[in-house]
Amino acid sequence: MQFGGYSGQAYSPAGDKGRFVLPPIFRKALKESSDGRVLCLMKHTSWNCLVGFGLSRKEELNAQLDREEELAVRLGKEFDRDTRASQLFGFLEMPFDDSGRFVMPEHLRALGKIEDGLYFQGGGRFFTLWNPAELAKMGDDWAGAKAACESFLADAKAKGK
Repeated sequence: MQFGGYSGQAYSPAGDKGRFVLPPIFRKALKESSDGRVLCLMKHTSWNCLVGFGLSRKEELNAQLDREEELAVRLGKEFDRDTRASQLFGFLEMPFDDSGRFVMPEHLRALGKIEDGLYFQGGGRFFTLWNPAELAKMGDDWAGAKAACESFLADAKAKGK
């Protein structure tokens, strides 16, 4: 079966010992993408969130690196392949259990400004993991994601009572 990408939204409160839980829809897609239980995480290049994806994206990142180098050469611009490769492949591979639990390292929590919960937003080739407060600062292009996140937070608060 060919990997179909990441779609949907979900919310996961922080658990004990710095653990979070991948929602089932993202867990299933990651298993397809990684041929197992591997989550790749890194800081998004321009948003205050993290990016998650599976191992199958490595091939795509290599192709992106080649395209960027080819374009730079064609335009007569400098291109530092090693630096760009370090940026693209600077993600952390981490296992998750059958229930989707994984431990997020402190440096990633700090980079993504992650506190007491994660909002997951599908993005096709990857998905984003947000601190809801950071997502709320995004512009009108994010209205749908912000509304979904607010709804998930309200549900989580109601369940907590």
